[in-house]
Amino acid sequence: MLKKRIIPKFLIRNGRLVKGVRFHDNFREAGNPVSTAKVYDAYGVDELLFVDIDATPEGRPASGSIIERVSEEVFMPFTVGGGIRSLEAIATLLRSGADKVSITTAAVENPGFVREAASRFGDQCIVVGIDYKRMEDGSTKVVSHCGRKTSELDPVEWALRMQDSHAGEILLCSIDRDGTMSGYDLDLIAKLTDKLEIPIIASSGAGSLRHCHEALDAGASAITISSMFLFSDHSPIKVRSYLSTNGVSVRSQKGSHS
Repeated sequence: MLKKRIIPKFLIRNGRLVKGVRFHDNFREAGNPVSTAKVYDAYGVDELLFVDIDATPEGRPASGSIIERVSEEVFMPFTVGGGIRSLEAIATLLRSGADKVSITTAAVENPGFVREAASRFGDQCIVVGIDYKRMEDGSTKVVSHCGRKTSELDPVEWALRMQDSHAGEILLCSIDRDGTMSGYDLDLIAKLTDKLEIPIIASSGAGSLRHCHEALDAGASAITISSMFLFSDHSPIKVRSYLSTNGVSVRSQKGSHS
């Protein structure tokens, strides 16, 4: 049985670690991303996820400088997202030390880009981020441009299309739950688990140990956690211990320097 993964999620703005609510509200600074990554490495988390939230609005790819600094300090796998629109940008980030890249807006604008990227760098390097929100009519739509532009795409159908385009994983992010610590979108996680063959990374909503267990029990292969780690007393050690006690197969604690 594949072990479930615990992935701290870092949102980067102006070189600093930040966290907001529903993508745009109540941003708080949360420290230095490099030193924080070293702490999580010591905790023995499975992976890290870095998202440069200014990259897409500013029309540039995610900054490689922070990635280079992190890769010099920690040796666990990590994924980088933000403004990635070209094969050259992916190559630069992989050379800087990233193991995978997350493509969100560019996939919506040019679905063929995902297939091209997977062909060049391998499926295992390509994560497709699916940001979505609930509409007033009750439907759920994929959004792009950091939540500013709504498409007509259904997230389940879009995930299946991205799987067919050779995405290696799907990063599922609910704008409505982002930063609220109110729990993951279990219904959509379960729907995707039933239809997809590739792993699902559940993002948005972690606020308690129970929330983490629920998302993995619904079928997610991994969970990202941001606010709960940054603004509560829950640590990766607590999460791992709780999951293990409740029958979830997780990796034993071991930092990359161990």
